[in-house]
Amino acid sequence: MINVCLADNFPVVHFGVKAYFKDHPEISIASNVGNFFMIPDALRNKEIDVLIMDLELDGLNSIYEVKSIIKNFPKTKVIIFSSLPENVYAPNAIKAGCAGYVHKTSKLENLGNVIVKVNNGQIMLNDDIKRNLALIAKQNKSERLYRKLSNREIEVLRFLSDGKKNNEIAKILKLNEKTISTYKLRLLTKLNVTNLVDLVNKAKTLEIV
Repeated sequence: MINVCLADNFPVVHFGVKAYFKDHPEISIASNVGNFFMIPDALRNKEIDVLIMDLELDGLNSIYEVKSIIKNFPKTKVIIFSSLPENVYAPNAIKAGCAGYVHKTSKLENLGNVIVKVNNGQIMLNDDIKRNLALIAKQNKSERLYRKLSNREIEVLRFLSDGKKNNEIAKILKLNEKTISTYKLRLLTKLNVTNLVDLVNKAKTLEIV
């Protein structure tokens, strides 16, 4: 039996996933947590084979924190289960060490298939993501701009798009405010814009945020 921990903000997600897998022959939802801070205890208290988590989980501010979980609990495979754009966030999640990415619009049957395959050692990107990545490779320079952004730059861009100031982002990411300013300048350069308004609009056009 594959023991799974589900980390999500919403009780309805916990209820739906747990109900779906209640009688599953291979998968058991052994633990549920409602924020990022609860994950380490959950993974220490039970032998968890697969952790399913949302990138927008309360308390999770950076993909680097996901990398820390993967490093500290190497026997647990991590699957991202999120509504964030797959073509932007799935490759970065896989790069960070996650074993799979499932969009929340997918059927729970697909989530189950990914859990089983990830537990068997496979790295899973669903067909839609693979198709998106194939299309990206054929797109022109402007359409491929966001592929040049690092994980940290995407995180800073998300917070800027939410209206947060440099000092607020610095506190959240535990970085120097000057470092955030540097990331902001890089974003302006990479996305070929000159001000914050255009930067946010460009990010929305490219579906980065």
